[in-house]
Amino acid sequence: AMMSFVLGGGCFWCLDSAFMQFEGVADVEVGYAGGAAATADYESVCNGNTGHVEVARVVFDETVVPADVILDMFFTMHDPTQLNRQGNDVGTQYRSAMFFADEEQRAVFEAARERAVAQWGSGVVTAIEPLVEFFSGEEYHQDFFVKNPNQGYCNFVVAPKVAKTGKAFSEYLRK
Repeated sequence: AMMSFVLGGGCFWCLDSAFMQFEGVADVEVGYAGGAAATADYESVCNGNTGHVEVARVVFDETVVPADVILDMFFTMHDPTQLNRQGNDVGTQYRSAMFFADEEQRAVFEAARERAVAQWGSGVVTAIEPLVEFFSGEEYHQDFFVKNPNQGYCNFVVAPKVAKTGKAFSEYLRK
């Protein structure tokens, strides 16, 4: 059965690339969620004016990769103890957040956050919020790392996160 989770943890390019290396992940769509503004686009979100978060909508087959594993991957590929930032990306648009579609997802997310606290300690700041609206990101942001492998940010920020997550969950890597 296909499921989808909307997750925010820093630059959405990182989440996209890190998740796409695994079996069972059918698609990752980057976009924006959690803001007050009626619309969202990259420029306004990057300015920090809309309250939106850069997110990835991860679509996966739970018979291949369980929901808990997807969420544990999420808590491995970003640092959930950094408030409103990831590394040098600073602002509320980079906050660690999980957006639930229903009460079942909310419970799964809360359990995952508890596991993250066991791993990272009490400083986990990941928010769990209702998914009100998901705005798809601009086309040039989709699969950005694949399209721009030599771009500086990707080499320094994205690649290590992809490698770290791939190593931690190697049994799920695409064959």
